[in-house]
Amino acid sequence: MSAATYTRYELVRTFRNVRFMLLSLVFPLTLFLLVAAPNRNQTLGGLSFPLYYMTGMVAWGTMAAMLSCGARIAVERSVGWNRQLRITPLTTRAYFRAKISTAYALASLTIVALYVSGIALGVHMSVGRWLTMTGLILVGLVPFAVLGILLGHLLTPEAVGPAIGGMTALLALLGGAYGPVATSGVLHDLVQLLPSYWLVQAAHTAVGANAWGAKGWTVIAVWTVVLGRLAAVAYRRDTKRV
Repeated sequence: MSAATYTRYELVRTFRNVRFMLLSLVFPLTLFLLVAAPNRNQTLGGLSFPLYYMTGMVAWGTMAAMLSCGARIAVERSVGWNRQLRITPLTTRAYFRAKISTAYALASLTIVALYVSGIALGVHMSVGRWLTMTGLILVGLVPFAVLGILLGHLLTPEAVGPAIGGMTALLALLGGAYGPVATSGVLHDLVQLLPSYWLVQAAHTAVGANAWGAKGWTVIAVWTVVLGRLAAVAYRRDTKRV
């Protein structure tokens, strides 16, 4: 199986899974509408509440979409699909690209759905700010895609769902998707070492936060490289099992 064929197969299979797509898209969108719609005329620190809440939901919703690829991988492992891939010319890198492309497709739908809902509730920004926020979010999601692949190759189908759900909630909380957990001190320094913090900061460029500096790019790059190495090891070990 070629890399292009496998990627196309993964995308088609994902979009045909209506139940999975609805769960990935509807929950963050519903939560945003339930909270933001009744408060559409409210402000928070001088900012429109729907705008501020939209940025948090975009960070959380896209993070969940990227990690969700791990659940599909765990199911594939349980039925022996990964072992079948060994007899094809598909490389580990091509396999990763296909999984990451699928995760990005889901995350992109989440972004579009939340942006459209935000605009419907009165959110408005300059084109430059929309583009800056979106570009940084897409970059900030890379380590979460790799983390989803790693979890999918380490956990069983029964364990991967709760693990992804709990990890998403914890990373979103520490990253500040629901509001900052600390504005100074040791805890603030520690959360800045998490990729979720910089993902939230990317979304918060919409509300006046600065774009990433060197520290943000470094954190995202380091997490991506480390998780990528671990995911490659987990994949090779799993496909060698008889």
